[in-house]
Amino acid sequence: MPVNAVSAVQVTRDTIRATEPLIRPHIRRTPIVEVDARDFGLPAARLVFKLELQQHSGSFKARGAFANLLLRDVPPAGVVAASGGNHGVAVAFVANKLGRPAAIFVPSVASPEKMERIRGLGARLEVVGDRYADALAASEKFQAETGALPVHAYDQIETLLGQGSIGLELEEQAPELDSLLLAVGGGGLIGGVASWYNRALRVIGVEPESAPTLTYALRAGKPVDSPAGGIAADSLAPKQVGQLMFPIAQKLVDRVLLVTDDEIREAQNALWRTLRVLAEPGGAAAFAALLSGKYQPDAGERVGVLVCGGNLELKK
Repeated sequence: MPVNAVSAVQVTRDTIRATEPLIRPHIRRTPIVEVDARDFGLPAARLVFKLELQQHSGSFKARGAFANLLLRDVPPAGVVAASGGNHGVAVAFVANKLGRPAAIFVPSVASPEKMERIRGLGARLEVVGDRYADALAASEKFQAETGALPVHAYDQIETLLGQGSIGLELEEQAPELDSLLLAVGGGGLIGGVASWYNRALRVIGVEPESAPTLTYALRAGKPVDSPAGGIAADSLAPKQVGQLMFPIAQKLVDRVLLVTDDEIREAQNALWRTLRVLAEPGGAAAFAALLSGKYQPDAGERVGVLVCGGNLELKK
């Protein structure tokens, strides 16, 4: 696919398949771990964890960031992004690898660990406001003043195409899945992955109760403002889901489940106890739906669970 060829296309299996070879030399093929659900004290089912927290920059976001910088023309001013944390780390990482300037705007709820990683990758870091929407507004002002290329965390075709490569990769690794649980923030991840599977399996979104962006949107029939707080606010709490992913979700997402902060914490603990996987709250949210019983698989069901991020601030 030539540079900028995606500007007028939809997010489909074909366009994801065309994008994946462009980013493949730059991204990791992250591993899967297959587990008996009874290892977690759950009823019999087969769990397939996709460990995307082992991706470059510590989350799946590197896929979408590489797709943006490789498929679009980057001006001398470089790139600009707004982020709760992980997208900013990913854009800073990708810009550093490709030799491009980057300015990253984050809200005050972004973790110090993620801010330090952004600075360490050579990007300009600006902390603005209390929520992602504040950082986004500041980044848009910066883009208008400098001409930098905006790299949206989720509401961008190239971002969706990059995240969709997870579906392509997981289908090769675990072709017999019956369902797949993914955390939802702005929706770039679930929009891309659901587009790849195109209802070949059940794609189920999981959101914190304190940041129910897709739940509110599906109820209203369009993206609408929602609460934006909770333990995973630095990764799963935009003001609204993306305009581009919303019709994809309406058509291709089976359902959306809500989990509490306590259920997310317990999922983090269980992943560490049983698998020695250290996930951040947003990274453990999908598993929280299983562990809490919010999602109850059928006997023998093969359930995929995306562990999407691991950028934790470790206590010293």
